[in-house]
Amino acid sequence: MELYGATLSWTSSISLPIHIAQPPSIWGIKRFRLFCLNNIKNVSDETQKDNRMVVSITGATGFIGKRLVQRLHADNHRICVLTRSKSKAQLVFPAKEFPGILIAEEPEWKDCIQGSNAVVNLAGMPISTRWSFEIKQEIKDSRISVTSKVVDIINNTQDDVRPSVLVSATAVGYYGTSETNVFDEQSPSGNDYLAEVCREWEARALKVNKDVRLALIRIGVVLGKDGGALAKMIPIFMMFAGGPLGSGKQWFSWIHLDDIVNLIYEALSNPSYKGVINGTSPNPVRLAELCEQLGKIMGRPSWLPVPDFALKAVLGEGATVVLEGQKVLPARATELGFSFKYPFVKDALKAILSS
Repeated sequence: MELYGATLSWTSSISLPIHIAQPPSIWGIKRFRLFCLNNIKNVSDETQKDNRMVVSITGATGFIGKRLVQRLHADNHRICVLTRSKSKAQLVFPAKEFPGILIAEEPEWKDCIQGSNAVVNLAGMPISTRWSFEIKQEIKDSRISVTSKVVDIINNTQDDVRPSVLVSATAVGYYGTSETNVFDEQSPSGNDYLAEVCREWEARALKVNKDVRLALIRIGVVLGKDGGALAKMIPIFMMFAGGPLGSGKQWFSWIHLDDIVNLIYEALSNPSYKGVINGTSPNPVRLAELCEQLGKIMGRPSWLPVPDFALKAVLGEGATVVLEGQKVLPARATELGFSFKYPFVKDALKAILSS
């Protein structure tokens, strides 16, 4: 499960040709940078005419990041994957399927970011594991260190080549957990560990240059077939052992993978998308309802609950994220007129399981 928000992510949560050969090793990063800078400076350039972007992305090999890269690539935008493991990224984005994507390890991030007009920051260690002191520190550091690095590079870039927008992920864990409260972007932060992580995570992003448009997307539990929550739940239901975790009364603030990718995509190009935006469906559900709908669609029972003690035995302190939950509404996205493809969990599950 990727527990992205309070959810920080349930694992942490429950394609058009660009004709550039895949670079060998360091491949003229400078060539790429010069190409990007020319695109940004020269408004008559074909890329500018077509409104195509040059986007650098951290966390591109993750559940959300992979789908975002696919979407941007399909729309002929130029992409730089900022990674700490080029070999892993090359497996996820093979050159034959993703021609023209540049894969850059940390020493090359600066050139990529300075050659981009947009940056997406999705990096962070999954939180669905037993939390020790060391793991908790790593969960926090993995988010804060990458965000700090990205912001520092942006801030130290000359005005004429600085990216114009930063879309930085955070999580609905910011609000803490509750069975009764309803949270939107104006709600205060919680007082638990994940809320603390999210506050510090966002604080680093907020240090970005004031001339850079910043969109902070607080992401809920992301639903999709090839990762996140459903990838963990579907096999259990297939074995007729599915059911709610804990009481089932806890709120489940979810979003379909396509919708979170569309929200990030819109935030890249629409100047109205700035500040905090909740990346959740307008119709959160109780966890019992999610499991009931999943069972019906799969033709499997959903009555066998996973007791609190069993989940705590696996996740320890981290189990509180799943056992308590929170009801988060996307007030800002609704105000902006964002159109959710899957506003209801029943339709989202049907689409995922039929794909």
